[in-house]
Amino acid sequence: MHALLRELYPICRSITGEGVRQTLRILTEHLPPGLTIHEVPSGSRVLDWTVPPEWNIHEAYVRDAAGRRIIDFRRHNLHVVGYSTPVQGWVSRAELEAHLHSLPEQPELIPYRTSYYSPAWGFCLAHSQREQLRDAAYEVCIDSSLDPNGSLTYGQWVLPGQTAEEVLLSCHICHPSLANDNLSGVVVAVALAHWLARQPRRFTYRLLFVPATVGAIAWLHEHRHAVLPQIRHGLVLSLLGGAGAFTYKSSRQGSAEVDRAVALALRDAGAAHELRNFSPYGYDERQFCSPGFNLPVGCLTRTPFGEFPEYHTSADNCDLVQPGQLTAALGLLRNVCRVLEHNHRYQNLSPYGEPQLGRRGLYKHVGGGLDGYQWQMALLWVLNQSDGQHSLLDVAEHSGLPFALLRRAARQLAAVDLLAAAEKSDFTA
Repeated sequence: MHALLRELYPICRSITGEGVRQTLRILTEHLPPGLTIHEVPSGSRVLDWTVPPEWNIHEAYVRDAAGRRIIDFRRHNLHVVGYSTPVQGWVSRAELEAHLHSLPEQPELIPYRTSYYSPAWGFCLAHSQREQLRDAAYEVCIDSSLDPNGSLTYGQWVLPGQTAEEVLLSCHICHPSLANDNLSGVVVAVALAHWLARQPRRFTYRLLFVPATVGAIAWLHEHRHAVLPQIRHGLVLSLLGGAGAFTYKSSRQGSAEVDRAVALALRDAGAAHELRNFSPYGYDERQFCSPGFNLPVGCLTRTPFGEFPEYHTSADNCDLVQPGQLTAALGLLRNVCRVLEHNHRYQNLSPYGEPQLGRRGLYKHVGGGLDGYQWQMALLWVLNQSDGQHSLLDVAEHSGLPFALLRRAARQLAAVDLLAAAEKSDFTA
């Protein structure tokens, strides 16, 4: 995962442009077959938004009187304000200062700034470098284009399951050289896709790689009739490579099955974590959870946006992202998928009194001790709660027992004809 992150990191991405296409072409090489790339023409009306002109940049610099490039886009693509309009010529230092962005409180870092919907140009630089500007005038160049005949680009990868019901996983791909935000989410999603492709699946899985906000809105606009009615669960993935503990922000529904599944997977993993209520600010969960759609989509991160010092600065680089944190995030997401896939309801076929488990080889042979206690409790909890109304997720929440253990107990009880699936399904894995 970290190797893919390093490959993607140098690309200058924005909400439109060749950087997004280049990123998606690379993802095509790393994903299992099936990634499709979609273009939404600039000027298209998508819900209440309009797709902006396509922005591309070729060169940008600030040069001093001696001809030295004191700010150079080729050294770091955060040096240019995203969506900067073209500019070429000499300006006074005072005029240049009005177009500069720096962080006095983090004087060695370059900030990330954009101006998508208000035409402007600008440069970002370390504040320590800004304080060294002494010349009376500087040459500025931003060789960019804003094409009204361009388009917004997004990708989606669909893995069919045994049913048309879907799990939606979304990552934003519009940031330039920022590693945790959100190349970490992208590379974890790619690794999860490979794992999912090897598993038996009840659900169909749809992975989105979209520019934030307007990209998600464009996707919702184009799929609101055909796809959205099939979505049963969803997650936005971001900020998964930093040092912090997991943070899960629930869907607008608050107690959707995916909200409960993530909370349970975190509990069972024994991982440090924080559960937060939904807020209409953040990543694209706020689009999926807008009241007209109200999809069951939460957001999984580690330390949330704006709460770690490297956020939206040049310090959000490949060294910030820890391979072990990516691996742990992948493991957690696998377990979330297992809960969603196997959260069945069962019917106890011998509901009058406890059935005799010992003669079926499911109970300890010598009574009185506590050996095998957790396994015994798993069997008893599943039998007691299998009334056709309670799911295994319900049982796990009530009992405090691991979901994987309860699932194993249900399979063992079904194997000796004490349990049957309460809902019709061809999915038995």
